Amino acid sequence: MALVVHKYGGTSMGSVERIKNVARRVAKWHRAGYQVVVVPSAMSGETNRLLSLAKELTVSPDRRELDMIAATGEQVSSALLAIALQSEGIAARSYAGWQVPVITDNSHTKARILSINCDKVISDLDQGRVVVITGFQGVNSDGNVTTLGRGGSDTSAVAVAASLKAKECLIYTDVDGVYTTDPRVVPEARRMSKVSFEEMLEMASLGSKVLQIRSVEFAGKYCVPTRVLSSLTDPLIPLDQEINSGTLINFEDDDKMEAAVVSGIAFSRDEAKITVMAVPDKPGIAHSILGPISAANIEVDMILQNQSVAECTDFSFTVNRVDLQRAVEVLKNEVMDVVQAREISTDEKVAKVSIVGVGMRSHVGVASLMFKTLSQEGINIKMISTSEIKTSVIIDDKYMELAVRSLHKAFDLDKAPESVTSKL
Repeated sequence: MALVVHKYGGTSMGSVERIKNVARRVAKWHRAGYQVVVVPSAMSGETNRLLSLAKELTVSPDRRELDMIAATGEQVSSALLAIALQSEGIAARSYAGWQVPVITDNSHTKARILSINCDKVISDLDQGRVVVITGFQGVNSDGNVTTLGRGGSDTSAVAVAASLKAKECLIYTDVDGVYTTDPRVVPEARRMSKVSFEEMLEMASLGSKVLQIRSVEFAGKYCVPTRVLSSLTDPLIPLDQEINSGTLINFEDDDKMEAAVVSGIAFSRDEAKITVMAVPDKPGIAHSILGPISAANIEVDMILQNQSVAECTDFSFTVNRVDLQRAVEVLKNEVMDVVQAREISTDEKVAKVSIVGVGMRSHVGVASLMFKTLSQEGINIKMISTSEIKTSVIIDDKYMELAVRSLHKAFDLDKAPESVTSKL
């Protein structure tokens, strides 16, 4: 009997009627002979509502108490789903993260999973029950409730699937899979039937919002085939039709390496570029600039150091736009005098556009075609970053959508996908 893990997002759990639909879908899988564990998110908007209550009391609430508050959203949705399953005639039991338990580190509001004890879950499955486990939460070594940060239910589901050695982890959401790019920008974007862990990890890190990056890391590390599919379809559609829908995230295969040069295009508007101008061109200058930035827990993405002129150079890097002001303050307070820089220049009107594909490893001229396409559209490239399976550029944000559409066409990403058959 195959074991699968279902994860349902906040939209899927957004009302009593939608919870009933989730229960009907889960019941269909259970009646077909599958062992099913379900990891639901809180009802849509509930976590924000709960956290806003705390922030009405103080602008800086204690993080431990925030976790206590936020964890209740998933507990409500999990219990409601268990009740809905029972009304469908399915034996079901819900558990909070601390009851399983899901053991995490001590980083409140952004904890990381260390281990999961699935003994209770396995016992219930062996007795024919569907098990519902709260997403997004766990417990630390001191017995305190912790939460995993935004999108943490995806990570919870994949971690549970890894612990139980599930056949697949099915992530049900309000989209029907992973697309070559955002269909709102490129109407011709197509749903991919399959994508590798590496490609999905790059796309998640580069701006794709379908899955939380930590869940993809977990899936790849523990070899958990993960499928993204829609919860908004008829819950009673034939099971074989549902099994082969969505996008399967798995290991790359040899024929994919040969067939697909670029699999998708990711983009992000949340970029800001900082340039520290006229710094001495000498060993250690990069650390002198980026060390304090790292110590302030500000993530740096792309880095560029210009050619030296009169033994001075300009040093540029990008950060998330929300971190720009804090990064500038760190530079002014801790860096400028140390490196004897002339001034700081910032640019918030930039965007990152990236092409991603495992096939780039075995094909030459991919980056060249990207640069040629952007040049033909009159789009200037400010910064470039490359790896084996992706090339990213920083451009003016006003050209972002034009760049995405042009690259999507240049790499023939509107061609029909190959069919992929699930092994479920």
